[in-house]
Parts: sequence; C-alpha cells; structure tokens
Amino acid sequence: MIEKQEDVNAQRGRYGNALQAAVSGGHESIVELLLQNGADVNAQGGEEENALQAAAHKGHEGIIKLLLRHGAEINSQGGFYGSVLQAASSEGHEGIFKLLLNHGADVNTEGGYYGTALEAAAYKGQDGIVKLLLQHKANINTLGGFYGSALHAASYKGHQDIVKVLLQHGANPNAHGGYHDSTVQAASSGGHKDIVKLLLNHGADIHAQGGYYGSAHQAASAKGHKHVIELLEQHGAKAHK
Repeated sequence: MIEKQEDVNAQRGRYGNALQAAVSGGHESIVELLLQNGADVNAQGGEEENALQAAAHKGHEGIIKLLLRHGAEINSQGGFYGSVLQAASSEGHEGIFKLLLNHGADVNTEGGYYGTALEAAAYKGQDGIVKLLLQHKANINTLGGFYGSALHAASYKGHQDIVKVLLQHGANPNAHGGYHDSTVQAASSGGHKDIVKLLLNHGADIHAQGGYYGSAHQAASAKGHKHVIELLEQHGAKAHK
C-alpha cells in the first residue's frame, strides 16, 4: 500500500482505517510503519472510534505508548466506549488504566454506551479499577449511559462488593436514570436479593416508579424472582393491578 502511494488514511470498512486495523490486531511494527508514513494518529471512524481507544480496549500497552509518542489525543471522545479510559475500564486492563492516568486521561469524561469509565468498570465487575477511579476523584453520581449510573450498573449485574464500595463513597441509591430508572429495580430485575436488601438498608425507595418495568416489584415479577418478590413485599411493596 505504501509502495503504491495509496492513501494510508483512507476511511473504509469495519476498522475505519489501516491504522486502527493494525492496532486492533496488535501489530506494533505495522502501526509504527503507518505512523512513519503519514497515518493520522487521531483519525476517527470504525468500530473503536480511534486507534488509541482500540489499543486500550484490546490491551496493547506497547502500542498505546507508541501512539502517545506520536501525539494521540488521550481525551478524545466518541464511539461505543466514549473515551479511552472507558475502553480500558470495561476490559479490566489495570496496568493500561494507570498508564493512561499518568498521561492525563480525564476520569470524568462522559459519553459512550456506559456513560463513564466508572459505570463501565462497575458493570463489568472490575473492583480494582472502580477503586482506582474513586481514588482519582471520579464523580460517583454522574448519570448517563445505558444503565444510568455506576450504582445502577453494579446492582443489575450483581456485583455486591462494588455496590458496597459505591455506597460507602456516597453513591445515591435513589438516583433515577437508565434502563431500569431506579437502583432497586435494577437489582430486582437481576434477581439479586442481597443487593436489594443492601440498597433498602441505605434508604433506597422501594416504591420508585419508572424504567422499563415500572417498579422493582414488576421487574422481579417479570423475571420470576420469587425470593426478591417476597423481600420486596416484606418491605411494603405491592403488585400493581
């Protein structure tokens, strides 16, 4: 391609451009060759949005360092993951996460499917990264993304230890947002009785209305989680007729 003087920045296909394709495949020598021959390190497009997000998602630390040396914008936004930290957080690449932080990545960048890096880490059960984000002042109550917040995401997926950490750091159990709208509905939909109990003990509103199922009781009923229904009814929740 280079010998024929083709455009190394041509946009096409699943990966958007040649650089992002090479990054996704982990081909560091090809990445370097493309960069030396005019590839735009910050070109947008493709399923990963840009080369740096692709490298962070795939866990290619050496390529990340190479891209940063060639001027990759660490806080660029867009794509499924919204930011490079969200891409790294979702896959639990703790070493890469620390590297990105050391290069100035913003822990509170918003956008993408999960809304924030904290929500991504909470959904995927990445305990270590959740704690790192909180240590670096990630906003625990940012609302956004498909699940609404980090607490919603962890509650739905049943990551009890993360739910505890988030609550200890001031996460709002009555925040509204996302697919389930309330944290209790998220936990009830997932069938996580112990998390429902934990949320209620922290003042979550059992009667909150909204979200896909309308209420926590309806979510548990729709999914057939009898043990959760019993707990909710013990705390005063009633079935809607």
